[in-house]
Amino acid sequence: MDEDVNGRIIFNIDVMLAKRKMSLTELSEKMGITMANMSILKTGKAKAIKVSTLAKLCDILDCQPADILEFERDK
Repeated sequence: MDEDVNGRIIFNIDVMLAKRKMSLTELSEKMGITMANMSILKTGKAKAIKVSTLAKLCDILDCQPADILEFERDK
């Protein structure tokens, strides 16, 4: 992780999936990415995400980026 960053981004995809009554498998299929890559994204283990991928997530989940992204400061 970049030493100048004092926190991390958390993906709250599970929250939106529950609100939309959608499974991770269904989201993966609609996104056109493998379950393995979807899991990496969901668990926050992704090192980067394309803006186009974020836009597609928001389109499919009918939400705003702030609905699925959260910044958590280091303690």
